[in-house]
Amino acid sequence: MTEFVWALIGPGNIARTFAEAVDGLPNARLHRVYGRDVARTDAFIAACPNMSGKPLQAARELTDLLEDPLVQGLYIATPHAQHAEFARQCLEAGKPVLCEKPLVPNLSQGTALVELASRRQVFLMEAVWTRFLPIYQTVSAWLRDDAIGPLRSIRSSFCFEVPFEPTRRLFNPALAGGALLDLGVYSVTMTRWVIQQAMGHCPEPLSLRARGALAPTGVDQQVSATLVFPGDLTSQFVCGFDRSAANDLTILGERGAIHVLPGFWRATEARLERPGEASQSVRAPFQVNGFEYEIDEAQRCIGAGLIESPGMGHADTLATLGWMDEIRRQVGVRYPFE
Repeated sequence: MTEFVWALIGPGNIARTFAEAVDGLPNARLHRVYGRDVARTDAFIAACPNMSGKPLQAARELTDLLEDPLVQGLYIATPHAQHAEFARQCLEAGKPVLCEKPLVPNLSQGTALVELASRRQVFLMEAVWTRFLPIYQTVSAWLRDDAIGPLRSIRSSFCFEVPFEPTRRLFNPALAGGALLDLGVYSVTMTRWVIQQAMGHCPEPLSLRARGALAPTGVDQQVSATLVFPGDLTSQFVCGFDRSAANDLTILGERGAIHVLPGFWRATEARLERPGEASQSVRAPFQVNGFEYEIDEAQRCIGAGLIESPGMGHADTLATLGWMDEIRRQVGVRYPFE
């Protein structure tokens, strides 16, 4: 395709990163933006980079996007609780969807969307940008080449301090707030990815144990979990809005370790360490800001007529939603719309 035309729903901070990445790609452009707040939408458009020279338009109604023949893909960047309904309408209209992580707040909603995408034969992908970053191509090669031997443990953290405000999205149960869906989803999805690279598939965990602390609004402000897989392989992670952490990813094997440096979800550097050998460090800078790789993958899949990405397939999304449902159950979080 010479030019892929995107529209987006939800002109917030993360959508700005998406717009910047699209603008940095030679074969893509952002065409229309829809938000419920007209002033916010207009301000977003005014601040958007636009190298294409073609005007970026505001859509005053969602149907303006769904009925626009130029739009080849919809990016959804609303709060989590709104993903399911927007994605449903896009799929019903035959518009391919790239939806911010988590795809939806729970497995029930995820299953319904995947079934709809399959029935309508329309592309649907959870926007887990981390899986497509260049540094993880190196990590994948190390794992597939058995560079550290059989896996023994995976450890990660994603924490930062956020002042509590009950109406803030992160703490609002009506918007599916909480540390797990906002931060822990990275640890969960990359646990599955690491095991797949090393073993060719990811079995279901034999056990899953979680604990956490709740904010006054009832959402999780901190979660720690341990998943045990066949072969005595464990994955442990912590996420939270109430503390700081290393925010790295460590993969331990029988014969060495792989360290993805702090900010593992947006990493550009990883290190391979084996006893008796000098460590190997690899850097892989972004072309734009990191979002361009998942965007390129979505465009490739849509152009090929696929309904899911091999790198972030529907089965992966549903499996991680199931794990997170169980974690929330054990921690004691339930959203009002469930």
